[in-house]
Amino acid sequence: MLLACNRCWSLRKNCCGIFINNINDVPRHDNYSLFLSRRKLLSSSISLSSDDDVVSSYPISISRRSVTYGTKNLLQVICKCSPTATRRMLLASFFMFLGYHPPSRYLSAQALGDPSVTIEQVTPPVFTSGALFPAEERIVQLFEKNTYSVVNIFDVTLRPQLNVTGMVEIPEGNGSGVVWDEQGHIVTNYHVIGNALSRNPSPGQVVARVNILASEGLQKNFEGKLVGADRTKDLAVLKVEASEDLLKPIKVGQSSSLRVGQQCLAIGNPFGFDHTLTVGVISGLNRDISSQTGVTIGGGIQTDAAINPGNSGGPLLDSKGNLIGINTAIFTRTGTSAGVGFAIPSSTVLKIALQLIQFSKVVRAGLNVDIAPDVIANQLNVRNGALILQVPGNSLAAKAGLVPTTRGFAGNIVLGDIIVGVDSKTVKNKAGLDKVLDDYNVGDRVLLIIQRGSEDLEVPIILEEKS
Repeated sequence: MLLACNRCWSLRKNCCGIFINNINDVPRHDNYSLFLSRRKLLSSSISLSSDDDVVSSYPISISRRSVTYGTKNLLQVICKCSPTATRRMLLASFFMFLGYHPPSRYLSAQALGDPSVTIEQVTPPVFTSGALFPAEERIVQLFEKNTYSVVNIFDVTLRPQLNVTGMVEIPEGNGSGVVWDEQGHIVTNYHVIGNALSRNPSPGQVVARVNILASEGLQKNFEGKLVGADRTKDLAVLKVEASEDLLKPIKVGQSSSLRVGQQCLAIGNPFGFDHTLTVGVISGLNRDISSQTGVTIGGGIQTDAAINPGNSGGPLLDSKGNLIGINTAIFTRTGTSAGVGFAIPSSTVLKIALQLIQFSKVVRAGLNVDIAPDVIANQLNVRNGALILQVPGNSLAAKAGLVPTTRGFAGNIVLGDIIVGVDSKTVKNKAGLDKVLDDYNVGDRVLLIIQRGSEDLEVPIILEEKS
């Protein structure tokens, strides 16, 4: 309420929180006060819709906190009344005003906009992006050239489902693959179609659905028929009946000449987001990969390019766009990329894929002898090399004179031959022997370096098909 002391004219404030801003606007004469009859106060507070002029002849300015309703304010209402009123009556009038005319929020507020400002004045300049930097342009061209060689693979027994949030749930077993040739062969990981392979399908049976990206940007769906699969190397080959214009074979590069630090690119379908590109470097070589099939794959490529579920089976490319590996696994504690991904080197992919296409299985060269697992070898104090447990009769190994582990007359164990090398390559354990023999073919002649008791011997032998 607006009241001025009729003695000192000092500024007063009542509980309504409204002030007199300009005290000079109030005439200074003694015994001045405002009085208002109760009836007129009530009638004025509920009849704000009238257009009567303000009765007061003394202008009083109001602060920003003054209450307004349209073009009227509470001061105008009070000034229309007779000059006598008690504080209680004025307060009651104010609250009756609020109850009859509730404000939109608490009090009306002024907009912060400035109608005098035009759109052109507040629009910042927009610059064209211009040409890409050479490094960016090269990566863009590599992706645009190779993305048509990458396919999206869905396990035929699993289908994406839409959850309540509208996101597509991609079940485990879906991943990526690469177009291998113009005959429609697709190379991917064994574990990508592992659910279908667990039912032991025959070659030619449909085990997956394959989406191929067409030049117009559309995904075309095909049935993926099994050609062959190798659980040991976590690789599989499918075949689709697609036209040659859709099939863009990947270019295979050499993984043997890779160097740590060189740039690489990964293309795949992480979490179902098809044809996603990530860029990184080769961060390690000759890593042992623990694949999802439960086997260890030697010679793996380590990269910090982001690899996530769904990237499996997709290509790892060098800076020239050549295939240097098939993305297979990640090291993670959360289930997502932690910057350590692994790929099967292209040298292994090339060897396995060709055998699967030709024979529907992998023909491996081996010695056809039983090698002791590392746990048993350690119990027998064999810390270095591959211990031979048994040598089948009439085998090439038996004809070469390899000696198995046996028991003596007193029941003691007599160790057999321990293979410590093949040609010039060192063998440290059973996995090391398998890794070395992967580089040979059936019929190759090798020189085994063995320990027999306290002797070091060299035994030539011809490798046969591993059973």
